[in-house]
Amino acid sequence: MKFSILITTYNRVNLLRRAVESALGQTVPCEVIVVDNASTDDTQAYVASLGDRVVYHRNATNTNHSGAVNAGASLATGDWIKLVDDDDYLADTCIEAMTHAIAQRPQAVICSCLAIQVDGQGSPLSRTPPRGPSELFYVPQAAIHYGMLIEQVPFGTPIQVAVRRDAFLQSGCWDLSMTSCDDIDSWVRVTEHGDALFLDRYLAYRTMWPGGYDQKIALLRRRDTNALIKQRIYERISAAYRDRVPTLDVVNDYLSLHWGLVALKQRRLGAAYALGFPAVLSPAAWRLFCLARSRQTTLVPKIPLA
Repeated sequence: MKFSILITTYNRVNLLRRAVESALGQTVPCEVIVVDNASTDDTQAYVASLGDRVVYHRNATNTNHSGAVNAGASLATGDWIKLVDDDDYLADTCIEAMTHAIAQRPQAVICSCLAIQVDGQGSPLSRTPPRGPSELFYVPQAAIHYGMLIEQVPFGTPIQVAVRRDAFLQSGCWDLSMTSCDDIDSWVRVTEHGDALFLDRYLAYRTMWPGGYDQKIALLRRRDTNALIKQRIYERISAAYRDRVPTLDVVNDYLSLHWGLVALKQRRLGAAYALGFPAVLSPAAWRLFCLARSRQTTLVPKIPLA
């Protein structure tokens, strides 16, 4: 089994160095691809200094995150693609651990590990909580989309995720029209093609900093994009789980409630009211809200692997 590590970047050469070093420092050999979204800093010179240790592709113009991912995927020769944003990085055993995990469930098309959130200097801030009954488990394909709908199958951000290349290509790659949640949208479509594998080990580092793109997106826009993703998930839920699915109206009320509470936590009272009312009056939305935050639910099969 061969891995391609795909690093996307734009004008962050100092952060890119750390990401590339983590990819080149893996305990098993990997193909390392850097896709440059037409950077105007020293990115090109830095990558050129690495010689043939990396595959370098420079877009003529900035094609946004999704375009860069798709360009890199078209170059990848590995059976699996490990996604890395330029401000994130990997533990040196990440690919080795994922390789061993995937060998135990070859039907998997996506593999997700845990991440440590760090600040710009690499100091730990928080950790992604464990998600399952054992260190390694899988969710059968038929249960994935129902689990995603009720927030019980959390794949996380790109630094946590690897995708099987053939399933990624069959899924249509990333949606070029999306400028946020393009990763989650991809997980929704990739998982139509096989099982989901979860490796509850801390093998990735995600940088949290004010320059992060997600921090700049307005809450209302995030709610609307979240609703679009939930609709796409809803359409893919297996017949085996249809009898327990809340209505799409309830799902949308839940999202309004969630983002209203986010705004309230940020002391943005006007946004909290605009987002949260009248959803805050919906008992069904509150039930879904509580279910989404439960770590003990048995509604989705999570099958341990030895």
